[in-house]
Amino acid sequence: MIKVSVLLADGFEEIEALTVVDLLRRAQIYVDTISVKDDYTVHGAHGINVQTEDLFEEVNFVEADMIVLPGGMPGTTHLREHEGVRRVVKDFAAEGKLIGAICAAPLVLGDLGLLKGKRITCYPDVEKEIQGAVMLRTQVAVDGNIITSRGVGTANAFALKLIEVLAGEEKSREIAEAIVYER
Repeated sequence: MIKVSVLLADGFEEIEALTVVDLLRRAQIYVDTISVKDDYTVHGAHGINVQTEDLFEEVNFVEADMIVLPGGMPGTTHLREHEGVRRVVKDFAAEGKLIGAICAAPLVLGDLGLLKGKRITCYPDVEKEIQGAVMLRTQVAVDGNIITSRGVGTANAFALKLIEVLAGEEKSREIAEAIVYER
């Protein structure tokens, strides 16, 4: 069974996180929502509270095939500052496991030096903060095990690309059709 861990910090961008959770679950991919704080309830950037399944300390990330970092502020800042998140991202990168980051969240990967020479996309306002990456102006970019996307407006394209990478083009197409998403 494919397993994806979506990491949530206070101030996360709700559409970016919940679109991934929703569409991957529609594709019958197991998704675990994980709070990076000491409370199962995480507060979104726009006042939407989400009850997660797990706390960061409860999760054995070895079992996950992919981690996803939603953007949003100050959610991205909280992810950047969380030592456990930084450790898990480094471990996933070292093992070649899949890492998804949308909007400002590629900053976490950039801080760790994981984007040098990688073709990525991110929220336009944070492009200057990511050193050494090749910036694309596409909705989604895939370079090796790293999948990035620009923001709220690209959340469907991002989630569908994650489905494609995890479960194949046919499954991605099926979900796109079911939600009336025109590519």
